[in-house]
Amino acid sequence: MFGVEVSDHIMVAHSFRGAVFGPAQRLHGATFAVSACFLAERLDTNGIVVDIGRAQQVLQSTLEPLNYRNLDDLPQFKDVNTTTEFLAKYLFDRLAEAVRGGELGREPGEIAAIRITIAESPLARASYEANLR
Repeated sequence: MFGVEVSDHIMVAHSFRGAVFGPAQRLHGATFAVSACFLAERLDTNGIVVDIGRAQQVLQSTLEPLNYRNLDDLPQFKDVNTTTEFLAKYLFDRLAEAVRGGELGREPGEIAAIRITIAESPLARASYEANLR
């Protein structure tokens, strides 16, 4: 499987519900380093999975509505703990829509899977990966 991975970051504020989160139940800020890896079984006629510049633009436009926002205030996250794992799946779903819409320049069936990895720090990260077929 071939992969092309692009990265960006977002700065957000949010809080969690539940004793398991300890002090993170209070409003706090986070800077998340986000990587999106697009996977394909075959390269296209140009010898690439997807154009890196195009993939970077799609990732940036996906992250933009969350950047510098309090996630607790966004209607799509009402009554949800916006954990790193949850956000990885949320971003996967948005990028899967972009792939299916042809925004990465390949036929939707040609991208086999996407893996999203979000780093909370150099020591901790969460990810979500799934097939698109």
